[in-house]
Amino acid sequence: MENNQFLEDHKKMKNSVLSKYERAKIKVASIRGFYYHAIVFIIINLMLFILKHKFTFILINKNALGNPEFLEWIDWNVFGTTIVWGVVLVIHGIRVLGEFSLRVRIWEERQIQKYLNSNSN
Repeated sequence: MENNQFLEDHKKMKNSVLSKYERAKIKVASIRGFYYHAIVFIIINLMLFILKHKFTFILINKNALGNPEFLEWIDWNVFGTTIVWGVVLVIHGIRVLGEFSLRVRIWEERQIQKYLNSNSN
């Protein structure tokens, strides 16, 4: 019950500061920003993987430039960039789309209350 009251108070406070239209506009802009972030992530990482193989091929074909340690360094940077950036992208997605989780909890609380009210009659 306290959690539900907190959510209601939080919602009232948000409503008093911004209009419904302004909140919707901010939400849509943040979702659009997340989609742009995801598209840039995909494009850059595809380029990294393609160029990695091309760059490795060039290094191996050049005389004595195919240093195995340097090739490992390239691998680590390509995969490390993808992993770290991917984690940041997931956090961004959770932050932008995380309100879904809050709505699910509110819905669950309503369903529990309905069930309790129907069983008490």
